[in-house]
Amino acid sequence: MIDVIKNWLDRYFSNEEFLALLGLLLGLSLLMALMGSVVVPILTGVVLAYVMQGVIDQLQRLKLSRGFAVTITYTLFLGGFIAFLLFVLPRIWRQVGNLYTDLPGLSARLSETLSGLQVSLPAPISEQQIATWVNLLSAEATELGQWLLSASLSQLPVLMTVMAYTLLVPILVFFLLKDKDLIIDYFLGLLPEHRPLMNQVGSEISQQMQNYVRGKFIELLIAGLCTYALFAVFELNYAALLGFLVGVSVIIPYLGIAVVTIPVVSVALIQFGLSGEFFYLMLGYLVIQALDGFLLVPLLFSEVNNLHPLAIVIAVLVFGAWFGLAGVFFAIPLAILLRAILGAWPKVDEPEVTAP
Repeated sequence: MIDVIKNWLDRYFSNEEFLALLGLLLGLSLLMALMGSVVVPILTGVVLAYVMQGVIDQLQRLKLSRGFAVTITYTLFLGGFIAFLLFVLPRIWRQVGNLYTDLPGLSARLSETLSGLQVSLPAPISEQQIATWVNLLSAEATELGQWLLSASLSQLPVLMTVMAYTLLVPILVFFLLKDKDLIIDYFLGLLPEHRPLMNQVGSEISQQMQNYVRGKFIELLIAGLCTYALFAVFELNYAALLGFLVGVSVIIPYLGIAVVTIPVVSVALIQFGLSGEFFYLMLGYLVIQALDGFLLVPLLFSEVNNLHPLAIVIAVLVFGAWFGLAGVFFAIPLAILLRAILGAWPKVDEPEVTAP
């Protein structure tokens, strides 16, 4: 048994460079698990820098100097970031407050809507089921209200931390763009000079990350804006909040849109009932999701080797359990990183067995 384990270790862990890379990744994972609140703004800055690097590359192809291209790109980013903080975020936060205030009335209206649904469809939905759903949703609404109230009173230190990190992100992005080559050269100087395995993994990850991050950012903007426009046309309550949630949900494939559809359908059902407006709104929502899944995603991610859907779901669950909310949002990049490492795993050919 010992010889079998020894042969297995010699076969798969004999490459010193791979062991160094594996140790580096384990160290980064431990750092993220223990200091997630510090790592998240850094990762956010890196992601935003990846997004803007594509714009900088395009400007440099137009014969602009890198410094001028960085200045233009960062100015556009800073303007959009400030506009989000001053105009979009307050609107979303105000609608969160309105939702908290309206929770009791929403619960009562939902009870009336479900009761009307039971009259329309008496066979599949019984009165007892209606009462069970209403009681369950009322209890959940009460817990949500209590959580929001406690969060508003007891989470002020956390809120101040988030605000501080929000101000730090633009600074991180600026230096990541301005001193990109210096930062890369510094970290490469910490690695061995002869590193073919690390170069292979780094090259694949860099290309895949650039395509994925930029594509997801564009998909988030398009999906969120189109959904908000649809909700605004129908004058759906909490349109900005729901549109923002739909946009953010594209970061978590499959699971994200499945979760965010529940509040969208619930709010629309409470507001419109089983009317024509409800069905037209749901039809438009489904059309946007279909165009996103079958047209936008293939166009944006044509150069990305897509992970299997099962691998994506497992990555979201595993990294979410390990690293919390940050792991959920960064599950796909982490899965891409893991796949690149496994693809570069040093393999030793099986010894040929000769017949006696």
